[in-house]
Amino acid sequence: MGKPTGFMEYEREPRPERDPLNRTKDWEEYTLPMPEEEVKEQGARCMDCGVPTCQTGAMIDGMTSGCPVYHLIPEWNDLVYQEQWQEALKREHQMNNFPEFTGMACPAPCEGACVLGINEPPVAIRTIELSIIEKGFAEGWVKPEPPSVRTGKRAAVVGSGPAGLACAAQLNKAGHYVTVFERDDRVGGLLTYGIPDMKLPYRVVKRRVNLLKEEGITFVTNTEVGQDYPLEKLQKEFDAVVLCGGATQHRDLEVEGRELTGVHYAMDFLHQNTKSLLDSRHEDGQFLNAEGKDVIVIGGGDTGTDCLATSVRHQCKSLTQFDIYPKKGDVREEDNPWPQWPIIHRVEYGQKEATAVFGEDPRAYAVMTTKFVGDENGHVKEVHTINVETHTNDKGQRTKKEIPGTEKVWPAQLVLLAIGFNGPEQGFLKQLGVETDKRSNVKADYGTFTTNVEGIFAAGDVRRGQSLIVWAINEGRAAARECDRYLMGETELP
Repeated sequence: MGKPTGFMEYEREPRPERDPLNRTKDWEEYTLPMPEEEVKEQGARCMDCGVPTCQTGAMIDGMTSGCPVYHLIPEWNDLVYQEQWQEALKREHQMNNFPEFTGMACPAPCEGACVLGINEPPVAIRTIELSIIEKGFAEGWVKPEPPSVRTGKRAAVVGSGPAGLACAAQLNKAGHYVTVFERDDRVGGLLTYGIPDMKLPYRVVKRRVNLLKEEGITFVTNTEVGQDYPLEKLQKEFDAVVLCGGATQHRDLEVEGRELTGVHYAMDFLHQNTKSLLDSRHEDGQFLNAEGKDVIVIGGGDTGTDCLATSVRHQCKSLTQFDIYPKKGDVREEDNPWPQWPIIHRVEYGQKEATAVFGEDPRAYAVMTTKFVGDENGHVKEVHTINVETHTNDKGQRTKKEIPGTEKVWPAQLVLLAIGFNGPEQGFLKQLGVETDKRSNVKADYGTFTTNVEGIFAAGDVRRGQSLIVWAINEGRAAARECDRYLMGETELP
């Protein structure tokens, strides 16, 4: 513990952000680097707790508490305060292959479980994490480390999101020849095409992928296993396969008018926007453009927020985000005690930007969509809603009750459904003969990650359902360990 009184002397400072209005005029990263002296002060706030719940990675009431990759958080907080940045980087990489991804795009369950957070603002863990890895790259400390010996074994990883990349990185460290298959034209999965560039720039993903290539990993893009690459060939050419394809089956909203033109899945909107941005800076016009439109985003989560931020950059006419739940309070409720993830009202970057452009927070709470109405050309023109009350029974099950007299009609020419995913796409899994569970996820126990098909493993969202980047990294690393054990009879991977 570098400074025993640090948590009393220094206030929490979040990572600096660019002006919300000015940054909507470009697609550059919306945050700014924190000066090193301030990062040191943030590290000094860490109390080096006897039981560091920040790194527990537990599930409490269905929510993540603490860091699922068991980051050595108090250690690198102290090292940053002591200005031992290179040692801090080693600690960071010890448990997390990609701290830049989690530092930029993780909701930071570690901070929700910080002991200081019981009665003070928690340690700015994510800001410190990102500062360490960015300094590591700037100083040239992050270098390719190819294995000194190869085993001769060949492993295939299907999917190049965070689970696939983490799995590939670990299998490669064990000395296996690793090939990663990605159906899109760029590596990264939802890191690349599901998170906007101003939140997680593609250059950051590409920087890490280039390192993995230098370490000996082969990436095959524009190739969908089961279509472009036969399954028989996959199983014949590789000694083991790890499925990391994610949970990409959209959750739909089954209401009247759903078939109208202009009603889209949020992920299609984000994917097309990023691809067009990276391909041509939007000059090709191959994206869903919100310019001049009344935009409704249905869904109150991170993906919905990303849609807000993208729409304001398109210069939409108006912008509203529906949240089916009531507005939360600014502090924890009694039934949401520490170290549970704090269910509180938050204002994220997209809401800040929408407020800066339109003068008010874009969210409408306790709103349920009842139907979409189109014009004479079959294009959506209105969204009809009603307010609802949420009730929770003694089994924890939630029900919605409509409130008569709260009906409302909203103008809309673009509607984005950001209500999550139902699990992995099933066609490929059925071809492979892999069993799925009642939620349609690949049936593979956490800890072994083995499927019912010999030599085939599963990790990340394809196995656990839609989840966090940090859980994907956890599972990718762990599945690599078990795959290595299968290939070699033993393993030294963590």
